[in-house]
Amino acid sequence: MGVNLKEVRDRMASVQNTQQITKAMKMVSAAKLRKAQDAITELRPYVNKLEEILANLAGNVDAEGLQELTEKREVKNVLMLIITSSKGLCGAFNSNVIKAAREKLDGEYADVVENGGMKLVFIGKKGREYFKNKYPRAAKVDDYVGLIEKPDFEAAAALSNIMMKRFREGKYDRIDIAYSEFRNAAVQNFQVYPYLPVNTDLSDAAPSSDAEVQADYIFEPDQEQLLLQLIPSILRTQVFRFLLDTSASEHGARMTAMDKATDNASDLLKELKINYNKARQEAITRELSEIVGGAAALEG
Repeated sequence: MGVNLKEVRDRMASVQNTQQITKAMKMVSAAKLRKAQDAITELRPYVNKLEEILANLAGNVDAEGLQELTEKREVKNVLMLIITSSKGLCGAFNSNVIKAAREKLDGEYADVVENGGMKLVFIGKKGREYFKNKYPRAAKVDDYVGLIEKPDFEAAAALSNIMMKRFREGKYDRIDIAYSEFRNAAVQNFQVYPYLPVNTDLSDAAPSSDAEVQADYIFEPDQEQLLLQLIPSILRTQVFRFLLDTSASEHGARMTAMDKATDNASDLLKELKINYNKARQEAITRELSEIVGGAAALEG
């Protein structure tokens, strides 16, 4: 029985150590989440305003110069950018991003994958690790894996410029981005965003208004030139936004996971303490029985 007591004590010590680690990780994730949440909260109004301006302009202009980024082609070659974290211990966060990507790959793009027209680009190690041995006919690029560690606008803009260039050249007929949209610490929206070609039918994206009349603006330069500048600017900002969204989602998911792990550790400790006390009581009862039995034998 002494061995059992020692095993329970050792297990209790192990659970307590694990609980201290999960508490520390929760605090670290909470601090990182505040910073990441502030970053995405500050960026969203800017992105929303750009999209609002684009929605206002795009519905009223037929610009031939926009065809390079808005042309819809037969889908034979696709690039999918998959943004995950580089670390684990964040619940089902990475699995959900990967699931969203796989649903697209196995569904709409099944023929493209089969014909060798799919290229997967990874930001974050978890996505690269998962897809490393998946889809052998798909090309894979991991040059941008480290961007998720410290999201940087210049790096995001450079990647966006490369994707826009490849689309203009006709190397890819469609470019999608799998990422996690941050809602709050406990809720993330996992999706595959259609990045290119740009959808110029943005009536749904326009801000709702009680007035049906659209303002008649005087533009300098003209609307077409504005769109030629505005669309690439929005595309660069969107990639940065997706990085910030995924980063905030990761920290929120990890904080939630570590909070649950800490609670589970507390429940396990309670159960172990009950088992330990029961084992001690059994040991004491047995020792008392042996003493009483021994005394009775001596008296006899």
